[in-house]
Amino acid sequence: MMATAMGALLTACGKPAVSKFRRYDGPPVTRVQVFKKQRRLQLLSGNRMLKDYKMEMGFAPDGHKQIQNDGRTPEGAYRIDRRNANSRFHLSLGISYPNSDDIARAEAMGKRPGGDIFIHGTPTNYIGQDDWTWGCIAVSNDEIEEIYAMVKDGTPIFIYP
Repeated sequence: MMATAMGALLTACGKPAVSKFRRYDGPPVTRVQVFKKQRRLQLLSGNRMLKDYKMEMGFAPDGHKQIQNDGRTPEGAYRIDRRNANSRFHLSLGISYPNSDDIARAEAMGKRPGGDIFIHGTPTNYIGQDDWTWGCIAVSNDEIEEIYAMVKDGTPIFIYP
């Protein structure tokens, strides 16, 4: 009885919490593409564009990510290889950077390539600045909820200059 009364009281105090996990039952996303110069992230099914988003990226937007902490977003062909439902940035999808070429390039410079590159939402204190990440691709929290539902692990992602 006490639990029922508490539930009614909490419901009366405001709207019930909305889950950040959405369902998607449309065409499969077969490709993610990112155009850094245009600041666009696109989801495709075959040749058909399903969604197009404005995005932000690393604070040093020009060029391919070379080494850890360079602030650049990688360029090239990768895969979505993991997901984080408890991200500091709402939700996030991991990108398979670094690949063997990225590792070899960084090692030739005597450096580490870095890692933990994601497509993610925004932190709670986000103030809307441009190109603020350390190399990740950022969209709004509403958009990452949609992307998180639509894009499966293993989906190829192509990041263009």
